Amino acid sequence: MASELHETIFMAKQERHKNLFLNYRNLNIFPVELLKDEGLQFLERLYMKRNSLTSLPENLAQKLPNLIELYLHSNNIVIIPEAIGNLAKLQSLDLSDNALQVVCPEIGRLRSLRHLRLANNRLKFLPPEIGDLRELETLDVSMNMLSTLPERLHQCLSLQCLTADRNGLRCLPRQLCQLHSLNELSMAANCLASLPLDLGRSRELQFVFVDNNIHLKGLPSYLYNKVIGCSGCGSSMQVLDAKLLSVSLGDVSIPLPAEVKAIGSEAELVLPLEELAMRSLYSSFSLLLRKPDFLPPMALPRSLLELLYCPLGHCHRCSQAMFTIVYPKLFPLRETALAGVHGRTTVSFVAYCCSGQCMRTFDLQS
Repeated sequence: MASELHETIFMAKQERHKNLFLNYRNLNIFPVELLKDEGLQFLERLYMKRNSLTSLPENLAQKLPNLIELYLHSNNIVIIPEAIGNLAKLQSLDLSDNALQVVCPEIGRLRSLRHLRLANNRLKFLPPEIGDLRELETLDVSMNMLSTLPERLHQCLSLQCLTADRNGLRCLPRQLCQLHSLNELSMAANCLASLPLDLGRSRELQFVFVDNNIHLKGLPSYLYNKVIGCSGCGSSMQVLDAKLLSVSLGDVSIPLPAEVKAIGSEAELVLPLEELAMRSLYSSFSLLLRKPDFLPPMALPRSLLELLYCPLGHCHRCSQAMFTIVYPKLFPLRETALAGVHGRTTVSFVAYCCSGQCMRTFDLQS
């Protein structure tokens, strides 16, 4: 077996192969033949699926500097060396089905990376530096132990497909709504009780899968008429937290996202001064706010400054930005086109409006 491996690598060096397949080789360590002398300077794709590797060499980038794709699916890798950040040309990295407990921050230096797959590991968190991967199009972190996703993920402006099924996610950062290239979002089998108010506002987002989140009883109505997987959502369990905000219609009670600080009543005609001030600031500086180095011409507390850059949501009726108050309106699923598709009515849509007037006049069909 060793002689066969040696011959394969020798031929790859002699014939300057760009692709090297070392799948199913029962490898326990990274082959030293790949790292001898100048290494394989011309190699672009390395496949090492279903071996028993536990680590990667520190000089990987030095010996294989032109790697574009690295497939390490189904090994026993526990840690990624910091030196992986030196693979400047790497576009695809697959570390699914390993034993990873930590992803090093240096992964954020892979500025050419387009596809990152970390499914079925033991990750409890992701480094914020993932947000530095501006070219990233696919991120799969399903079947891990994640309870949150990094807020800086919204800086991955090229992200098209985000999969985080079978984790322990209780909420999603509302900043994900700023991913205007996102086409598919899959968060099945988590612990979600609500979704960000603006989720689905982008026209690019067409596929949302939140199946088997038993505490999830409501979906933002921006998701109306999109392709939605929601079977197994909702339950007959009573919400025990008396402080949890909710909106009710008959026997249906929908918990509202924790990011909503206050709920306006239908009879309320005057908005809080804080909300009026924030809306006025946002309206005046909405274009400038898109610049990362822009600061409003007045001092604001950090919490309000963060809201100014990323509002809680936008009115489903008139698109007005909302910061501290919303007016929720509930639409049971049986009133929508999806009722016939799923044959169920436990999951409803919730519209979030900026005023009582918008709430009264908003309808899903409009």
